[in-house]
Amino acid sequence: MKLVGYVRVSSEGQLNGLGLAVQEQAIKRWARQAGHRLVEVCRDPAQSGTIPFIDRPGIACVLDALKHDRVEGVVVLNLGRISRLLTDQEAALAIVWRYGGHVFTVESGEVLADDPEDPMRTAMRQMAGVFFQLDRAMIVKRLRDGRRLKAEQGRYAHGRPPFGWRAEGGELVEAPAEQATLARIRELRGHGQSLRNIAATLEAEDRCPRRGQHWAPNVLARILERQ
Repeated sequence: MKLVGYVRVSSEGQLNGLGLAVQEQAIKRWARQAGHRLVEVCRDPAQSGTIPFIDRPGIACVLDALKHDRVEGVVVLNLGRISRLLTDQEAALAIVWRYGGHVFTVESGEVLADDPEDPMRTAMRQMAGVFFQLDRAMIVKRLRDGRRLKAEQGRYAHGRPPFGWRAEGGELVEAPAEQATLARIRELRGHGQSLRNIAATLEAEDRCPRRGQHWAPNVLARILERQ
């Protein structure tokens, strides 16, 4: 069966590790051992699992491959890579199945479509989704507790500083190179450029995001919204 792989890491910090590479390697090994042919891999670097799946470039890549019959299914490390939110996870699966595609995970094999004669199948899948969502909620709680402690100590306590800024001595200060990139983004948008054109221009000018090499349109949209 011809398959498309999908890999995602949640934060920019994971890009320095081997998150994407490890997932891709595991997917390729699984496909080879299972007798499938992996024809392409779609990636979402630094894309939180809480971002609606339909807004992620990598997911759009997967759905395009299925819609135009370049592949017959998708394989991921686990369903949490699609989303840690149960509602999004279920919606994504429904779209893949509506396109006639198959869903596989490295950890548990094929994720079978709902069968009215086997309601336990759906219940078990959704139960696993609940635990992915719970795991995310626990991580968020730990981060919130850490930020509260920082605030009590008089330090900057609002997570990673937004693009264009850095934390220094408990305060936010401008990062000159990133501020120049922000100005360029505003300039291009002011000239009516689309987000994809802005991304291409920034990369051509060697203006890189904080992590990685490529600008995602939804990241640019959030930056412009903050501006």
